[in-house]
Amino acid sequence: MGRFNQVQELVNSLEADFEKFYEKGNNAAGTRIRKGMQALKNLAQEIRVEVQNMKNSK
Repeated sequence: MGRFNQVQELVNSLEADFEKFYEKGNNAAGTRIRKGMQALKNLAQEIRVEVQNMKNSK
């Protein structure tokens, strides 16, 4: 469940930047969102590989 918590924390950490970008038009927040979403993508890929390896080892 540690990986799931990492995903949740990452998404929650981006909440304020989403509000700043979409509601206030803050372009710097958009840059932080893109960076955070790339980190989320990388984390998701790591989780996918980990799950696949665990599944195949059984």
